[in-house]
Amino acid sequence: MNGLDMTVIFVYFGVLVVAGIIGSLKAKSSEDFILAGRNLGMFMYLGCLSAVILGGASTIGTAQLGYEHGLSGIWFVTMIGLGIITLGTIFIKRISSLKVTTISELLGKRYNAQAQIISAVVAAIYTLMVSVTQVIGMGTIIHALLGWNMTASMLIGGSIVLFYTILGGMWSVTVTDIIQFVVMTVAIFGFMLPMSVSEAGGFKALAGDLPSSYFDFSSIGYGQIFQYFLLYTLGMAVSQDIWQRVFTARTEKIARNGSIFAGVYSIAYAIAGSVIGMCAYLLLPNAESSQSIFATLAVQILPQGLLGLVLAGVCSALMSTASGTLLASSTLISNDIIKKVWLKNISEKNYLILTRVNTLIVGVLAIIFALWIQDVLVALDVAYAILSGAIFVPFVVSLFWKDIHPKAGVSAIVVSTLVVLGGLLIEGLSSTTPILYGISSSIIIMAGFAVMARNKELSDQEPVSEDVK
Repeated sequence: MNGLDMTVIFVYFGVLVVAGIIGSLKAKSSEDFILAGRNLGMFMYLGCLSAVILGGASTIGTAQLGYEHGLSGIWFVTMIGLGIITLGTIFIKRISSLKVTTISELLGKRYNAQAQIISAVVAAIYTLMVSVTQVIGMGTIIHALLGWNMTASMLIGGSIVLFYTILGGMWSVTVTDIIQFVVMTVAIFGFMLPMSVSEAGGFKALAGDLPSSYFDFSSIGYGQIFQYFLLYTLGMAVSQDIWQRVFTARTEKIARNGSIFAGVYSIAYAIAGSVIGMCAYLLLPNAESSQSIFATLAVQILPQGLLGLVLAGVCSALMSTASGTLLASSTLISNDIIKKVWLKNISEKNYLILTRVNTLIVGVLAIIFALWIQDVLVALDVAYAILSGAIFVPFVVSLFWKDIHPKAGVSAIVVSTLVVLGGLLIEGLSSTTPILYGISSSIIIMAGFAVMARNKELSDQEPVSEDVK
């Protein structure tokens, strides 16, 4: 990489740090730090939500899937988009008036304190794992760009994100996300996509030279598409890092419409990434690794300066997701575990300090785990499986069933988590059927509590017979 591209990337990192400092000036209270004061307008809300859902895996992974499967590679990110659209059209109206900070807090309100704590532990582990994968991704990009060793690359990337997240929390994250949203949009749709198609000879060349299977939307396999649905469409609906962005919207209308627009944007992003991968199949048919095909293609086709901008866009996607999940994990720990169990009467000032300290601890752990493991994709799938299999049904029931028994939620979460973990151990960590087992377990438990409540109600209403009198 030449000096111009390196300068572009370093300037970009510097801009993020400055933006984080500017955002920190707005973080005067814990609600400012955690939820940006619930005061984001449409553009800022759309930008920060889109930035967090489209991480490095969405960019690099979709190009890889496009390289291997063609247009069928869209389903990974498309299912994420559908999850966000579902969020906007079905759930937001019911939750916006509750003024909660986390999904676990919502479950605590609808069920009991145990449900809040247990779901917070599950969600905090999941968001931490997502942060770890993003730190690894940042390290991989920086290593490829600058030639630094992986340890130094992960330390630099992770430390930049952690720095501006601790400074201003959601306000710093929002300000940096807007920059990242613009950069990644311009990089992908303005440069990488049109230049890839042009280098490949245009859409006519793609249609004539690619295998016919590359234009079959189901070539990746219906089983794989269903797996993406279970993991990501259901997972997005109950993911704390997503909901924490939803809670930042100024009004219910902004939250609803912005979520739908972000979902549509995700689908467009999926198509762009897959087409880029298809172009790479023609331009780099013998690539050593399809996983790095996006960066390899960018190096080959982009001129000086633009290469730095596009790869900065990839880093943007990684950093946006990392900052959102770091803040989500620390919020769950602070709000739903420490404050709920030990520090119930903590002052506003001390709670803000507590959240910042927890963000630091979670960030350091994410960097340490990234340095230690360096490949947590299987663990991430396990976390998504628990999130979808054990949290989704109790969450939906909490919104649509007013008279559910308080113990139903915690019972469903505990049993379904055990069922999902048992299924993964028996059938393998890549299996999706344990998610179905978990969902089925939750439904059975919820229905069981409903039947018991109904029987008790009928029993209480039975008139006492004259003989008993």
